[in-house]
Amino acid sequence: MQIAKLSVFLVFVLQTCIACAEKKNPQDILKQLRLPDGFSISVYADNVPQARSLALGDNGVLFVGTGTDGKVYAVRDQDGDGVAESRYVIAKELYMPNGVAFRNGSLYVAEVNRILRYDQITQKLDNPPKPVTVFDKLPSDKHHGWKYLRFGPDNKLYFGVGAPCNICRPEKPVYASLVRVNADGSDFEIIAQGIRNTVGFDWQPETGALFFSDNGRDWLGDDQPPDELNRWSAVGDHFGYPYCHGDDVSDPEYGKEKKCSEFKPPAWKFKAHVAALGIRFYRGRQFPEQYHNQLFVAQHGSWNRSVPDGYRIAVVKFDKDKAISDEVFISGWLTGKEEVLGRPVDVLDLPDGSLLISDDQLGVIYKVQYKGSHAKTD
Repeated sequence: MQIAKLSVFLVFVLQTCIACAEKKNPQDILKQLRLPDGFSISVYADNVPQARSLALGDNGVLFVGTGTDGKVYAVRDQDGDGVAESRYVIAKELYMPNGVAFRNGSLYVAEVNRILRYDQITQKLDNPPKPVTVFDKLPSDKHHGWKYLRFGPDNKLYFGVGAPCNICRPEKPVYASLVRVNADGSDFEIIAQGIRNTVGFDWQPETGALFFSDNGRDWLGDDQPPDELNRWSAVGDHFGYPYCHGDDVSDPEYGKEKKCSEFKPPAWKFKAHVAALGIRFYRGRQFPEQYHNQLFVAQHGSWNRSVPDGYRIAVVKFDKDKAISDEVFISGWLTGKEEVLGRPVDVLDLPDGSLLISDDQLGVIYKVQYKGSHAKTD
C-alpha cells in the first residue's frame, strides 16, 4: 500500500517538475486554455513566484501572498492596459505568507504562526515599513499551516487553522478550525471546527452567509472523500473532521466514534482531490448575468490521484442561498497527456468586472474579460 502511494506521488512530482523545468512561456499556455464563448484570458502579471492569495488595495495595487517563497508582492497596472507593469517586494523571508487582506490603508499578512500589518503600504511600495504584529499565538505546524485571510462584513479578520496531519484527532481545539479576531488582534474566537484545511472563503452578496472550501483527507482512494463547499451559520458549527467526510463517508480510523448525522453537511460536494482553494462570489457586471453572484472556485489539482483531476476554474451555481450545480469555466492547465501546465490558487474580481486568477506553479496572474454581446461595464 505504501509503495502504491509513493508511486502515485512520484508520478505527480515528475509531471509537475517536467512542466516547471521546461519554463513554458505563459503566452503559449494561454493558447491551451478553454473558456466559454465571448471570454478572453491574458497574462496580467508574471514573475510573481508562487503567486497564491490575492487582495486588492488602494489605487489599483494588487497584493499577492506566496508559499515557501516567503515573499509578499505588490503589482500594479498604472496605465490601464490590462498588464501590471510595476512589481514590488513588500516582504521576504516570511513563514509561508499565503494570506493577504487589505483594510483602511493597511496590508495584513498571515504567516503560519502570526498575522502582521503593514501600515500606509500603498504610499510606501518602494520602501515598505516594518510590520506590526497583530496576533502571534498561532501554531507553527507546517502541515496545512498556510492561511487564507479575509475581512468579514463585521470588520473582523477571518482565517482557518488547518489540521497538522492528513488524518488525526488534534489535541488542541484551535486545529482544524475557522477563527476570527478584531483588526487589532483582540477577541480571538473559534467559530467552527471539524474543518481539515480551508484556503478560501467568501460571503454571499445576497445573504451575507459565509461559504468556505475544505479539502478532504488523502488515501481513501481516487474517488473518496469529496472536497467540500461548506456554509457557516453559527459559532459552534462542526463540519465532521476527522470523524466524517462529506455527508456520508465515515472515516475508517475515527468514524466509529461519531456518526455523520451529528455534523453539518456540505453545501456542495466537489470531486475528490480536485483541491478546491480560493473561492469568490462574482459581484461584477462585465460578465453575462448568469454569472452574477455565482461562485468561482480555483481547483488547484490533485497530487495523489492515479488519474489527475482539477487544475481548472469552476463555477458553482446558486438559487438564492442554495448551491444547485457546478460547471467548468476554464480548463486546459491539465493536458490530455496529463501534463500539468499550471495550478490555479485564488480568484478576485476587479472593479471593472474582470477576473484575476493566480497560478503558483507558473508564478503568474491571469486576467479574464468578457467581450461578448452582453458585456456590461456598470
